Amino acid sequence: MVEEEIVLLNADDEAVGTAPKAASHHSDTPYHLAFSCYVVDTDGRVLITRRALGKRTFPGVWTGSCCGHPAPGEKLRDAVRRRLRDELGIAGASLTSVLPGFRYRAVAEDGTVEHERCPVVRATVAPGGAVARNPEEVEAAEWWPWERCLELTGRPESSPWYRLQMAELAPLGAPLDWPDAGAAPLPPAVGW
Repeated sequence: MVEEEIVLLNADDEAVGTAPKAASHHSDTPYHLAFSCYVVDTDGRVLITRRALGKRTFPGVWTGSCCGHPAPGEKLRDAVRRRLRDELGIAGASLTSVLPGFRYRAVAEDGTVEHERCPVVRATVAPGGAVARNPEEVEAAEWWPWERCLELTGRPESSPWYRLQMAELAPLGAPLDWPDAGAAPLPPAVGW
């Protein structure tokens, strides 16, 4: 099995190298490229997930639908599709760049740091689509109405990046109304 690599970034969000994902997440995690995805069905429900309890970083927290790291040379759209398939068994979603400039830094209870340029993508699917969660990645996956998603931001069991993303997403309206922000604001390290 090939070890997953992350793309390291400088302050201008340009790729400056790669590093092994597992060995890079610690108390001094380098700034790197990632993404978050919210799966929304055409009825406006959002797929909210609970991270697997065995995850090294932020185990058991409730968050958006999926997240991950584009591999070196992998376009953002391809990385999102790969993780949707691997984590949730979802294929064929329509993808929209929603918060291409999102970045954050968060520290877990054990001192592990996440420090990411993390564009946010909406994946739109038909209602009633099957979800086949990968238990190594996802403890639970549930379809929630938008109001319940907003309520989660005030709860300590939500991920820090979820709370920060929702602060930017909530003013955009309901998930199906989030405008397409386009590819231009994406970091130079990744194409759409």
